[in-house]
Amino acid sequence: MLLHEFDENKSAVINPQDCVQPVAGFPQVVVSCFAHTTFERLVEAVHAKPIDSVHIAHMEIPVYEAEYKGRRIALAQSCVGAPATCAILEDLFAKGAEKAVIFGTCGVLDKSIADCSVIIPDAAMRDEGTSFHYAPPSDEIQVNKQYGKDFEALLKEIGCSYTWGKVWTTDAAYRETRDKVNRRKASGCICVDMECSAVAALCDFRGKEALHFFYAADNLDGENWDKRSLGNEENLLEKDRVALLAMEMASRMTKE
Repeated sequence: MLLHEFDENKSAVINPQDCVQPVAGFPQVVVSCFAHTTFERLVEAVHAKPIDSVHIAHMEIPVYEAEYKGRRIALAQSCVGAPATCAILEDLFAKGAEKAVIFGTCGVLDKSIADCSVIIPDAAMRDEGTSFHYAPPSDEIQVNKQYGKDFEALLKEIGCSYTWGKVWTTDAAYRETRDKVNRRKASGCICVDMECSAVAALCDFRGKEALHFFYAADNLDGENWDKRSLGNEENLLEKDRVALLAMEMASRMTKE
């Protein structure tokens, strides 16, 4: 298979530095999420100001900066899907970011996981294509090696419940068939997303660090799909609290 044709050469025909320039004093840590309403509310809540932008295809993605608990933190919204997310992260890293905190929804494969509750992935099944351009072929990749336990400590500190587990990362939201769901559950997956395994591979390849976590949304663990609070406008106050968790972790990950 072509996806087994991993090339470890870090120089490509087109590189991030060919498209963006380093920015002096760019914040060490960038916070990113996928839900535009939650992201916009976070930008407003922390009084973030635009400082730059990155581009993907026909889209311009504003980059903001906020001071949070004495730390300068960048904020940039991600696009859904592994290729777009990794392209945006590549440009942010090329501008000067060293670490990322990424959060977003996931579908649950275990109906006992409550709506909007926090999930910390420790591994991801690579059922997408992007990660195979950043790491040799394998079924799984380790996730949250650097900051997973620190994030767990924060959640314990504030009394927030959470679940550790493996995520199934797939490119095709409309091809999560019942047989596939059952096979992924049998492999130990508790949730499904579209970016996590690729982000982990990218960060490993580039020598960067990331904390990637989810807040539970739709339920695939039943006879029929249950959307729950998957929509951008639903359960916003709870999602606001999740966004502030990302900012708190970003502040703790920033070196003085």
